Amino acid sequence: MSTIFAKIIRKELPATIVFENERILAIEDLHPVAPVHILIMPKKEIPDFQSITSEDWPLIQEVFSVAQGLAKKYHIEEGYRFLTNNGEGAGQTIFHLHFHLIGGRRLSLLA
Repeated sequence: MSTIFAKIIRKELPATIVFENERILAIEDLHPVAPVHILIMPKKEIPDFQSITSEDWPLIQEVFSVAQGLAKKYHIEEGYRFLTNNGEGAGQTIFHLHFHLIGGRRLSLLA
């Protein structure tokens, strides 16, 4: 698989990295919908949420922990959205599992 995220992970494309370790990468969204809009992804190529296996859950737990830490770092821990889209029907356009951390203003309801 060679998604735009895989290319960013391999440093073939630039991105504003806000967190990185050997398993996870977090970058600023190029088209933010709020003052804070960060994409957090496992470096392991998992196409979508439904493709997570039981062996992936410790990695996903680490993604959630990174999200909590970034929410605190960006001072949005009192109000933020943390979500993923699964499949084209939900609006997923890049088939590399990633989560949106969105905050920094009052958020409207989702459809």
